[in-house]
Amino acid sequence: MKEIYLDNAATTAVRPEVAENMKPYFTEVYGNSSSLHTVGQKAKRALEEARQTVADVLQADPGEIYFTSGGTESNNLAIKGFAYANRERGNHLITTPIEHHAALNVFQSLQNQGFEVTYLPVDRHGLVDLDVLRDSFRPETILVSIMLANNEIGTIEPLQAITDMARKSGIAVHTDAVQAIGKIPLNVKNLGVDLLSLTAHKFYGPKGTGALYKRDGIKINPLFEGGHQEQILRPGTENIPGIVGLSTALSLAYQDLDSESVRLKALRDRLEEGIISRIDEVTINGHPQQRVPNISSLSFAFVEGEALVLSLDTMGIAVSTASACSAGTTEPSHVLRAIGLDPLLSQGTLRLSLGRSNSTGDIDYTIDAVASAVSRLREFSPIRKA
Repeated sequence: MKEIYLDNAATTAVRPEVAENMKPYFTEVYGNSSSLHTVGQKAKRALEEARQTVADVLQADPGEIYFTSGGTESNNLAIKGFAYANRERGNHLITTPIEHHAALNVFQSLQNQGFEVTYLPVDRHGLVDLDVLRDSFRPETILVSIMLANNEIGTIEPLQAITDMARKSGIAVHTDAVQAIGKIPLNVKNLGVDLLSLTAHKFYGPKGTGALYKRDGIKINPLFEGGHQEQILRPGTENIPGIVGLSTALSLAYQDLDSESVRLKALRDRLEEGIISRIDEVTINGHPQQRVPNISSLSFAFVEGEALVLSLDTMGIAVSTASACSAGTTEPSHVLRAIGLDPLLSQGTLRLSLGRSNSTGDIDYTIDAVASAVSRLREFSPIRKA
């Protein structure tokens, strides 16, 4: 049976070049990078070369890059760390209701600790209103955290305008860039952000490795107590194989960015146009233009999303209903609720996220499979029959 993977927003396959670069750091250059001997210093050189590579891609300084275990830790370190370190300046934070749970749950935790959080509404496409953001600023506002590209619908937020506005009011800005990295051009200087989270496994690197960009001069507190690693902000022996993998994958992603973005957008448009031409009552979620090229969120009336996922799986196609971190819940997606999608329609939503392995043939096969599955499931839909 044909196997087609269309869940690249959940995770990606490690590129062969990345795996090859990681290998020596498991068995040959295996020293602790904090050790003073030659074996340890070889690992230390690999760590700092990786840090330089990440800094070069992001247009940051190497001292502004901190390695973590992934996007969740980076978000926690950025948001909690900043809130704790700057509480004497204020206790008001601003975010949106469409953030990944790795950020939303952090804000909910901070609310329980006495911080005040404003959740900015978004429009039908998932965009924040800059006027509403400006009106939300208070003297006690210390941080705005808005993701660069949404993980479910792909919408790209006007982050540069957000940071310009916040900076004039002396407010720091954090962005969860997990779904944007490797999909769109990214330069932290141009974006103007103070804190930025990323994780390797979204751009063909290893799982369990991420990074946080922290602009020089921004004060955050560590979340863990321990040693001196990562300038004391992230104590614990560094994962050198993973960090080498992250830096290699990031470098490769930006070498291929222009051509791969064009290719993925063409495939995504072919997919959406093919499905809409074959199936009635389909809604495309996300901004028509301001969207990463690889994510397509489609809502099918009179169909249950999980049934559609399982039906496509029997035909060799891997897709999801929403974020992989929300799998297993029967609740409608918080992102789709926030953009005002009808709850019943939300339940019939698929997220198809394309990647390097996908071809035109994969897309045409998927269009046929989705049309067949939706037709079959609608035959048994009590809602449609009613």
